Amino acid sequence: MTYEPVFTRTPRHAFIPSPVFVGIVAIFAVSGFLVWTKFGNVGLDVFLFVVSGWLVSLCLHEYAHAVAAFFSGDLTVAERGYLRLNPLKYTSPLLSIVLPVVVVILGGIGLPGGAVWIDHRYINSRLKDSLISAAGPLTNVILALVAAMPFLLGLGPDFVETGSRTFVYTEHPEFWQALSLVAFLQITASVLNLLPIPGLDGGSILRPWLNPAYRRAWDMFAPFGFLLLFVALWQTSAGDYFYRLVSSIAELLHLHPGLVSDGFDLMRFWSN
Repeated sequence: MTYEPVFTRTPRHAFIPSPVFVGIVAIFAVSGFLVWTKFGNVGLDVFLFVVSGWLVSLCLHEYAHAVAAFFSGDLTVAERGYLRLNPLKYTSPLLSIVLPVVVVILGGIGLPGGAVWIDHRYINSRLKDSLISAAGPLTNVILALVAAMPFLLGLGPDFVETGSRTFVYTEHPEFWQALSLVAFLQITASVLNLLPIPGLDGGSILRPWLNPAYRRAWDMFAPFGFLLLFVALWQTSAGDYFYRLVSSIAELLHLHPGLVSDGFDLMRFWSN
């Protein structure tokens, strides 16, 4: 009697969202309502809204990688629980969840994080390999458009600039400031994830098309991708170009920089 290899089996509940993800979505929805109604400590409400929203986007980003890999031939992602949107299943929760959240809180940047592990032995196409890597950043692009949609449709608040301060004329200014920050974080994540740096999604999109010699050199630098990113953003002029690009995209999506800045200040309620 022969048995089917474990890696070819798909668990019955492989695609059912985990309770952890459902809980994060619930926090996002409830905190959004609290911000809208100005219930309790609005700064704390904004903090929960932005951080939980960012966690939801991290889960969806990695889920997109896993789904693309599953339908490209790597069924092991189902065995590892990657298709259930559970961030606790990621290969490195510290890099995938903790570090990106800390950077969001301290710097207002949507830092990408390494998470799901793809078994590339089952991916028989360079194009599929690239699409698996591109699926995550494309998810951030979609989320940025969704979060910015009210502003694009003219449903956002009216505001007037006086010097360095932006005054918002609306019944729910804190909500629009928080939503602006949520959209802005998705823009930064989209740009960062598409940078052609070894170890990041942008680099992984290019990797399958390199010849073996360049690929080996690329893989040697891949573990230091995050370090290269930090150095580039905070120690070189590349950081200025990055912020200009992100700000230009935010402007195209009708996100006012004053609203984003005020949203960031509200999120860091302990410093107010």
